Amino acid sequence: MNPTEDDITSWFKQQSRYAVDRVPIGIGDDMAQIRLDDGGSVLITTDMLLEGTHFDLKTATLEQVGYKAVAVSLSDCAAMATIPAGAVVAVALPPDFGEQQLKRLHAGIALAADKYDCPLVGGDITAWGHDHPLAVSVAMLSRAGPTPPIRRDGARDTDVIGVTGTLGGSGRRKHLEFEPRVQEALELARTVTVHAMIDISDGLSTDLNRICCQSGVGAMIEASAIPISEEAKVRTDPLTAALNEGEDFELLFTLAPGQWEALRESWSDSVPITPVGKATATPGMRIVMPDGHVTRLAPAGYEHLGHRA
Repeated sequence: MNPTEDDITSWFKQQSRYAVDRVPIGIGDDMAQIRLDDGGSVLITTDMLLEGTHFDLKTATLEQVGYKAVAVSLSDCAAMATIPAGAVVAVALPPDFGEQQLKRLHAGIALAADKYDCPLVGGDITAWGHDHPLAVSVAMLSRAGPTPPIRRDGARDTDVIGVTGTLGGSGRRKHLEFEPRVQEALELARTVTVHAMIDISDGLSTDLNRICCQSGVGAMIEASAIPISEEAKVRTDPLTAALNEGEDFELLFTLAPGQWEALRESWSDSVPITPVGKATATPGMRIVMPDGHVTRLAPAGYEHLGHRA
């Protein structure tokens, strides 16, 4: 049986040799945190997008590809409620990729960078041989926001599980045009105590499982409460699309029940927030279907190593 991305990440973490006082947050979260000698710290993340896997140039413009490449890393900043500081971008170009195409790609990169006040400060350009696809890799730095970075491992039994926005339908161009929830994450951190948070990049089922496993809790989800996007509603199975399709780039977070009421009362209406379930002391994830039947919820979202979990 082939290992999953989470299996490999866990193995990498076991091999790590960094000191916790120097690297408070290491492998296994949305960003790593490195403590500096002056007492401050910097957070860093990196993402690579490949033609044929994360975008298709038959249907996506180069401007959209550039925007998405930066927005994906901005979503990692949002996942931990940190403030973007700067990005470097490396591209591997197909042999027929010309100057005008590179400028169009840069225009999309600059659009996302400017919109979220995260300047492009450098990078690398290279080209490779025949039949190789376009690849775009972004490394992004951020700094702590109004609270310490919010991790995946802090969920507690009885926590409310909430999401921003709507889920599913990313394949219908939504994955090229999403808004990383940077400001919403900072608003969450300023308003309430968020115990755990992640961005939904690989699907609600898979990313919730990551919070549960790292926090030592289970989850009970209400199928009827999941906010399904208009794009997903035209699918044959909208619920499955919302649970597993991935690339929503919405926030998935947990907080105490009393904190949820405080959040709902103060939350702006521009991006909706929805309670979709509760964390449980019983391990594993379960889902209450619309007919009241309770069944196991398996992590069945996108698998980066080429197969479904």
